[in-house]
Amino acid sequence: MATTTPRRLLRAVWLAATLLVAGCATLPPGLDAPKPESTALAQPESTTLGKRFDARAREHAGLSGFHLLVDGTNSFAMRMRIAEKAEKTLDVQYFVLQQDDTGQLLLGALLAAADRGVRVRLLLDDALGIDGDTKIRPLAAHENIEIRIFNPYVTRQELGFLRGIEFLLQAGRLNYRMHNKLFIGDNAVAVTGGRNVGDEYFQASTELEFGDFDLAVAGPMVRQLSQSFDVYWNDRLAVPVEAQPLGKPSARDLEACREALAEHKQRMATSDYVRSLPRNDLLADMLSGKQALVWAKAALAYDAPDKAATVNQEQPGQLMWKRVAMAAEAARTELIIVSPYLVPGASEMELIRRLRERGVRIRILTNSLASTDMPVVHSGYRRYRVPLLQMGVELYEVRPQLGQPVTKRGPIKSGSSGAFALHAKVFVFDRERAFVGSMNFDQRSLRVNTELGLIIDSPQVARDIAARFEAITAPANSYKVLLEPANAFGVRSVRWLGADAGKAVSFDSEPDVDAVKRGWIETLSLLPLDGLL
Repeated sequence: MATTTPRRLLRAVWLAATLLVAGCATLPPGLDAPKPESTALAQPESTTLGKRFDARAREHAGLSGFHLLVDGTNSFAMRMRIAEKAEKTLDVQYFVLQQDDTGQLLLGALLAAADRGVRVRLLLDDALGIDGDTKIRPLAAHENIEIRIFNPYVTRQELGFLRGIEFLLQAGRLNYRMHNKLFIGDNAVAVTGGRNVGDEYFQASTELEFGDFDLAVAGPMVRQLSQSFDVYWNDRLAVPVEAQPLGKPSARDLEACREALAEHKQRMATSDYVRSLPRNDLLADMLSGKQALVWAKAALAYDAPDKAATVNQEQPGQLMWKRVAMAAEAARTELIIVSPYLVPGASEMELIRRLRERGVRIRILTNSLASTDMPVVHSGYRRYRVPLLQMGVELYEVRPQLGQPVTKRGPIKSGSSGAFALHAKVFVFDRERAFVGSMNFDQRSLRVNTELGLIIDSPQVARDIAARFEAITAPANSYKVLLEPANAFGVRSVRWLGADAGKAVSFDSEPDVDAVKRGWIETLSLLPLDGLL
């Protein structure tokens, strides 16, 4: 990859130093830079994908088509096929797009689409740097690729050691992140849900696998998803790459990036992972009807890009979470919640209390301390564990290694010897409706970050998610958390029940972790961090 020129690096250092000295800047760099507004493809039916999905949608007037993507390899393959088949536009929006094996393959597919004349709009949050020796920023030199960064730092990746200082000086702004996940081809077919782009999301990592859900979407809902993308793309917080301190990448940067991506694709062609990808073409099967779509009514829920302003006005929950909460409030018999990070907060606990008083069965699946990739969030969750159990909530925590199969393909892991962590964010209401999206059931998702998801009126989708819930909460895969009787001091503790090799096992402290980690989390739980978790 081409390295940053000394002049550009010097410019970045100067701008970063100016910001850090000022300390009081509250707006992202490049906010006032000129940028053209653009919108999704107005006539998707002018493309092959649009024409064929439109024909299928006309058979189901007013409904949209959905296919639940449980397996990570299927989810990755679907994105790749959409990128390969798109003829006019690709709109891509992510919190994280890693530059590992699957990330580079997907970037290569976006570049190949741009070479065919497809307009590519790539909108990324700035939680991770995309500069330096990367394969993202140079793509902006392509005439058909635009890249915008949501709420950017001024210190770029070359100056990563300063990003922490910048965060401390501007925590009020930089703590606000875009957590949405969306991939749209020709405004005709989309993938959305909980997965970012990276090996651990697509069963390509040997160290960690995230269990998650995505949805492939066709029909009228795609246009609504595209409208949400346009809202973010044209928002003032979406800053073009060329307005950042390093400026516009050069043609030389792009060619070096092209060569690196081509070399990587060639290496991956014979890899175990590429050979493990599904042999069937799910996108083609959806178009032909060989793979049945679930046609149903649905509602799109997403936060406005200026959600932070709403929070600052002390009006949290007026956007996306309000719609999901209303669906939960309407539950009559059962509510299933799956969230990797569980920090409900006072108003959410009150919602749960009301449902329990009406006799609604509530079952929640989250990560155990041993499985979570964010232990600090677990420190917030553990304070809610006993109150939830006291209300009669059935609580499960995923184990770091799954002991039995949970998919038709066998074990959830694709030959990986690494750890398992829950990453899915779903709600199931009375097994009649379901929410699938990017929103965790924690304070960061509900009141800080922007999120996106779909509420689908489909018993089939709801049942499929519930069946997955039943499989993963089996004793070999998850611990059931139970409330112990009060001790002599009136304090109630919890116990974890599971099974190993068919035999019941029980723990009276956080299982599968050492005393040092338990003590650290207990100490963190004494701090008032809920609003940041």
